[in-house]
Amino acid sequence: KTVITMNSSITSLSLKSAFLFAAITGFQPPPTLFRRRSPGSLVPSLVSVSSPSSSHTLSRLITTRLPMTSSGPFPELTVFDLDACFWDQEMYTLSHIPDESHVVLGDLNGRGEGVIGVMSGRSKISLNKGSLIALQSHHDSKYPNMRVCFASSADTPQAERIGRAALKLLEVVPGTTVWDLVVGRDWKGEDINQIGRQPPLSSNKSATHFPILRELTKVRYDRMLFFDDCNWGDHCGQVERACKESDTKKGPTTVRTPFGLGPDEWATGLEKYAKKYNKKR
Repeated sequence: KTVITMNSSITSLSLKSAFLFAAITGFQPPPTLFRRRSPGSLVPSLVSVSSPSSSHTLSRLITTRLPMTSSGPFPELTVFDLDACFWDQEMYTLSHIPDESHVVLGDLNGRGEGVIGVMSGRSKISLNKGSLIALQSHHDSKYPNMRVCFASSADTPQAERIGRAALKLLEVVPGTTVWDLVVGRDWKGEDINQIGRQPPLSSNKSATHFPILRELTKVRYDRMLFFDDCNWGDHCGQVERACKESDTKKGPTTVRTPFGLGPDEWATGLEKYAKKYNKKR
């Protein structure tokens, strides 16, 4: 079994610059520099993580956007597009179906070492930062009564197979894959995800994916939250316009993620849903 091990990197250039400055000048920051602030702010915090290959503890720097709407109300169903939204690759560009011999190990946002990527040929499929934060919080039951599924118009049957394989390998926390959490826990083993565009699906999610999800889950459209990159078409706008409840005339809350689902987009979705829900009442 071939396993590639990669360490997570600090993505903030400003933080890199700050630490470089400290290393060169010997500057010692005050102890309150990395203290957590109020919810809704984007702040760094130092988290101790024990490396499985070493007896000593490493300090890793993790940046977390804490949702302002931590008290809800929360959507009953959160639907993620996959390609260029939930994760960083487009499945139609890949050719190899990954398996356990193609996993990439690394730090799961301070929760320990697990599968942070899977290789399809020379391309690594990884969850976007906001996706990992969302699913880790969901794993911790921070969003009462919320369940998750996927709606992807993957171009080919091969792209669909690659996507499903990746979902069964990528981990949310060590030992728990995306598939374990979404299909296993949320839907008690039933695969209700709508992935692909082969009949009865199509390239139009508002005409096929969402009506099918509405029927299978029994969740009202106006209790759904949907994320999509919308780089190949305005799926968010189409779903909002076409998928509405007859009594409220409201559809899913949607958030466009043209650069992938980040922490800010996830927090924005929760905030936007809560405001829309309270407005309806």
